[in-house]
Amino acid sequence: MSVLEPRDADVAPPPSEPEPAPAADAPAGGGSVLDRGHRALSIGIVSVVLLIAFEATAVGTAMPVAARELDGISLYAFAFSAYFTTSLFGMVLAGQWSDRKGPLRPLAVGMSCFAAGLLLSGTAGTMWLFILGRAVQGLGGGLVIVALYVVISRAYEEHLRPAIMAAFAASWVVPSVVGPLASGTITEHLGWRWVFVGIPALVVFPLALALPAIRRTASGPADPDAPVAPWDRRRIRLALGISAGVGLLQYAGQELRWLSLLPAAAGAALLVPAVRGLLPRGTYRAARGLPSVVLLRGIAAGSFIAAESFVPLMLVTQRGLTPTLAGLSLAVGGLTWALGSWVQSRPRTEPYRGRLVVVGMVLVATAIAAAPAVLITAVPVWVVAAAWTWGCFGMGMVIASTSVLLLKLSAPEEAGSNSAALQISDGLSNVLLLAAGGAAFAALGGGAVGHAVSADASTGSHPAAFAAVFLPMAAVAAIGAWVATRLGERRGT
Repeated sequence: MSVLEPRDADVAPPPSEPEPAPAADAPAGGGSVLDRGHRALSIGIVSVVLLIAFEATAVGTAMPVAARELDGISLYAFAFSAYFTTSLFGMVLAGQWSDRKGPLRPLAVGMSCFAAGLLLSGTAGTMWLFILGRAVQGLGGGLVIVALYVVISRAYEEHLRPAIMAAFAASWVVPSVVGPLASGTITEHLGWRWVFVGIPALVVFPLALALPAIRRTASGPADPDAPVAPWDRRRIRLALGISAGVGLLQYAGQELRWLSLLPAAAGAALLVPAVRGLLPRGTYRAARGLPSVVLLRGIAAGSFIAAESFVPLMLVTQRGLTPTLAGLSLAVGGLTWALGSWVQSRPRTEPYRGRLVVVGMVLVATAIAAAPAVLITAVPVWVVAAAWTWGCFGMGMVIASTSVLLLKLSAPEEAGSNSAALQISDGLSNVLLLAAGGAAFAALGGGAVGHAVSADASTGSHPAAFAAVFLPMAAVAAIGAWVATRLGERRGT
């Protein structure tokens, strides 16, 4: 999410492992993610991802109603940024916790915080309590996602990891289609609070399946005989710095005023050293191997999500589609995303993983570049749906492959910290590129990102504002195609 194939040193196996056998229908190691030894664990952790996916798609639909009833429209953006800023801290905390004691406790605590945050938001009487609930939920989400990566690194053989990553991608398909519709129906007939307070009840099932299986297969430190490393307090301070820096930058990006430069400068002063300390050395110069994997994850996720956020608004304001039709134009993307992830999981494609990632980034770049073609009235609106179909297919190959490559290039005792770095790159890039796109959009007369507009195309924003979002993001994705050629370590390293 290299032009050289893995066997051409693109992703060389660790020296202690034998050279993989030639690709075949069944991997040399045998077994599957649903065999007797993995079934309970696979169902449990995929259920966790399914729950998070439903939350992400359902809560976003109910959020506008919640903010209006709590008289908090002016604080609407903070309901999203609170989740993001605390999740960044949770990712770093989970990385250290998992490497020291194993992923069991951070996963259990993360799911508990996730559920507690939903309950707090769902019962809040003021917008600030609602935002506090979102912050607690974000801390839990950050703990969970990194702990799950560590579970995969310890409980699944290398040849099974692409398959479980494909299962993660597939678990987003149904929520992406059903979640908004179900949330809208519940919000309309029962009230928005039920969207929040109803989800925590679903936490029990995945925990009941996953935790016992994790205790058997992935609990404790990677090397039980080695002394437990102390907490790295410097990394904890850096994690606090990155969360505070992102929060200040988001706050500054809400309005285009000269005074906003002060919190923006303070946020950058906190963010830059924190990012340099938390991401692998060489990340921002695309050093070969792990640094480029982490960098590519951020480039792919940030450019695609930033562009995707403007697609429905563009279709509503420029082409007169209803919000429902504009949203449906992206619905098929969930299916092709899962298909792309499935393609990278096939044993026959393993020798060509490097090429798959390059192709995936090219598809992403062309999809983003093609989407604003609908600003020309002669171009049919289905062009966006077609473009996003192949773009999501590319993202499915890229995102899953970066996860697989990260675990392949990480020593067992470093899986937690490196997984945290991958997620930080992903999340940080999302918010920074979205903020940059939003600023360019507003500067060219587009108005505030997310501002409600009518379906009358004549009231829409100027087309140049949308072009200022999509074309730079397409360029960022094209740079990602070059970074994808550097995912493998140099020969002889």
